Amino acid sequence: QVQLVESGGGLVQAGGSLRLSCAVSGRTFSSYAMGWFRQAPGKERESVAAIDWSGRTTYYTDSVKGRFTISRDNAKNTVYLQMNNLKPEDTAVYYCNAANIPTMTPYFSNWGQGTQVTVSS
Repeated sequence: QVQLVESGGGLVQAGGSLRLSCAVSGRTFSSYAMGWFRQAPGKERESVAAIDWSGRTTYYTDSVKGRFTISRDNAKNTVYLQMNNLKPEDTAVYYCNAANIPTMTPYFSNWGQGTQVTVSS
C-alpha cells in the first residue's frame, strides 16, 4: 500500500510563501503522475496541481496559476508545491496523491494526514 506523508504547512500572512513536500513510499514513485489536492472547512476536496512522471508537464487549477509551482524529485520519491502570493482563500488542508492527468483526479484511494495551510488577511 502506498504511504503519503505531507509536510511544510503553517500559518502565513497574505502575500507570503510556503513550500510543501510529500514523501511517497510503497510504490514505484517515478511510474506515477502526482498531484496536490486541498480541502477547506466545509468544502469538498479539490485538485490544485499535477505533474507527469517526468516532471516536464504540469497542470494547475485556474485559481493558483501563476502563484503555485509543482515539482518532483524522482530520486527522493518526493513531490513539492511552492506556493507564492498566498491568499486567505488558499487556507485548507493540503494532500498529495498520485494523479490521473490531465483531469487531475486522485489515483489512490488512501490519503496521508495532510498538512494545514492557514493564510491570514
